[in-house]
Amino acid sequence: MRFATINGRAALVTDDGYVDLHDASGGDLPSDALAALDRWEDVRTFASSAPPATGAFETSQLGAPVPNPRQVFALAANYRDHAAEAGIDLPEQPYVFTKFPSCIAGPHDDVLLGGHRVDWEVELVVVIGRRCKDVPLDQAWDVVAGLTVGQDISDRKVQFRKPFPHLAVSKSFPTYGPTGPWITTADELPDPAALPLRCSINDELMQDSTTEQLYFDVPALVASISSMVELLPGDLIFTGTPAGVGSTRDPRLYLKPGDVITSEIPGIGIMRNLCVEKG
Repeated sequence: MRFATINGRAALVTDDGYVDLHDASGGDLPSDALAALDRWEDVRTFASSAPPATGAFETSQLGAPVPNPRQVFALAANYRDHAAEAGIDLPEQPYVFTKFPSCIAGPHDDVLLGGHRVDWEVELVVVIGRRCKDVPLDQAWDVVAGLTVGQDISDRKVQFRKPFPHLAVSKSFPTYGPTGPWITTADELPDPAALPLRCSINDELMQDSTTEQLYFDVPALVASISSMVELLPGDLIFTGTPAGVGSTRDPRLYLKPGDVITSEIPGIGIMRNLCVEKG
């Protein structure tokens, strides 16, 4: 199942187009994406016998699958290849920080560059589908609504200010959290634990890796985070980025107005975001 926000309304995406969740359910299911995630099991049940698509859509109509998540978590140094390129040790426990929910943007929204040292980070993003706490490792996938593509856009000048790293604010400028194009449920993927992911800037491939490089995988992250805080439907977990970011590749490649970021996880989808100067 693929769940999207189209024209600001919750929808199911099919090979032929889309189904408006509220209209097709006769008003039983909500049109708001977060409200629909609060009733995720009902959405899954409805999707199993949903009517045919009612129309096509343009990519410009797609918004963030969860436009207003309550909580957004992110992971630092969680890919073996990225830790190696950055010359840092892998953490003993997941290194969790937060992105402010106000940074979330859609899969084709512009990225508003707030400085001259802004970097890309393609990521697999986990979407939570059930209120949960202290989730056992072997039950972690049961609380996951699905997976989507994300970009953890990062202002490196702010991030590396001394004396301490400023992860949350440097990665939470408006539009610094593009996600999409939709949520894909794990049963749609051949192996959700081994997903390729790529990022290109102006069609030049910068990141090309696989989630097999994750140090703490999806179940480990869900179990760890839920041991500390309660997870809520629609919460996002940015699981980390692989090797190939600008700060380690070549700082002269930092994003500039006119650049196009293409982020892809085959089996889930593609995002394209134009970089523009913040007005």
